[in-house]
Amino acid sequence: MEHLDAIVIGMGPGGEVVADKLLTEGRRVGVVERELIGGECGYWACIPTKVLLRATEVHREASEAAGTTSPDLDWPALRDHRDQMIRHLDDSKQVEGYRERGARVLRGAARVVGRDPWRVAVGETEVTADHVVVATGSSAVRPPVDGLDDLGPDLVWTNREATTLTEIPPRALVIGGSAVGVELGAFLAGMGTKVTIVQRGSRLLDREDPRLCALITERFEADGVDVRTGAQVESVRRDGDGVLATLSDGSKVRTDVVVLATGRRPRGDELGLAELGVEMDGSALPIDEHCRVAPGLWAVGDVNARAMFTHVAKYQGRIAADGVLGSPRTADYTAVPRVVFSTPEIAAVGLTEEQAREAGVDVVTSEVDLTEALARPWTYATDPVGHLGLVADREHGVLVGAWAFGPLAAEWIHTAALAIRMRLPVEALRNSIPQFPTFNEGYLAALDALDV
Repeated sequence: MEHLDAIVIGMGPGGEVVADKLLTEGRRVGVVERELIGGECGYWACIPTKVLLRATEVHREASEAAGTTSPDLDWPALRDHRDQMIRHLDDSKQVEGYRERGARVLRGAARVVGRDPWRVAVGETEVTADHVVVATGSSAVRPPVDGLDDLGPDLVWTNREATTLTEIPPRALVIGGSAVGVELGAFLAGMGTKVTIVQRGSRLLDREDPRLCALITERFEADGVDVRTGAQVESVRRDGDGVLATLSDGSKVRTDVVVLATGRRPRGDELGLAELGVEMDGSALPIDEHCRVAPGLWAVGDVNARAMFTHVAKYQGRIAADGVLGSPRTADYTAVPRVVFSTPEIAAVGLTEEQAREAGVDVVTSEVDLTEALARPWTYATDPVGHLGLVADREHGVLVGAWAFGPLAAEWIHTAALAIRMRLPVEALRNSIPQFPTFNEGYLAALDALDV
């Protein structure tokens, strides 16, 4: 039986970071993937959604920029580019690349069948290793809606069907007001679909600041998206070629497709680890500050449910790889950015005002309408939008949270992320010199409005 230094199970972004670093350091590595090397993010989530959303973003921005008119949306061309970006769901070049670097590539579902040393089975093949890194990600949750399982994949989409769609549906019912629901709803609406979003909670993106949630709801409603909060889809049934959904308030929605955006479930319970005495947290693998589950066993990305973002998976991949290499580092999840790539973009980092107060922080906040404070929004669009909110610790004179709503917010939220992570004093930030004209200048206006 072949013995390796490490086996990486799951080759999404987190697993790829681990494998790349270990191979670069000359370790003997086995990589296991039951679907496609690149994972959910590369084929059915981050990459295709951002490709699809970019077209609708440009279409809108062109109509709002001075001296331009809206270009035509060419769905076949956009679809072709999407397919190119997701490699036509073909990872043969990635497989070849790993093999050329000396990795043992195993295709199929893995089971961990022994420990001391760790033993992994993939089909009829078994290998042992000093270390196993689990990076098996998560899967979409199907809500308990009566009749949902009676509808086929042509009528019920998860993110996978939604991001690989071949035709734009006339109507779509999105269940869930999460980041996934907002992004998919924004794309479909931008392509002309009549979209209804049903959110069980009292607001979209209900883990974020209420003001931020209100802004995106207002934008959706202005664009003709029907947002139903405080409601649930109780049942669905076929209605001709489409679907008839009944909501908890008794209202009915007719749609051509139901899009599920109701969260994700870690896939840590599919490897047989509990049978070997490994402690589980539901379907997640609990980790310590080094991304370690047990001696020689590591978990990165969604499978540990610490923070289910691709950028966190990649960060944890670096942490775990260093641990495998004998140079353990402590993970620090302070100030992880959270971005929704709607139009305009939504971004947040750190604590909301409510979370800060619950943590006992002496909270002070500010919000600035960037269209009133800056030149940049007006150079960007003739009818611009832009807001920036800050949450600060008055006692210590530092930021603890921030949120942004505006063009390119995914880029300029990192000023706040760095400030929060490094605990930069508010006074030091006030003394910075941002480029003119940029959205980043908004921090000066928001900082001046803080009573710190």
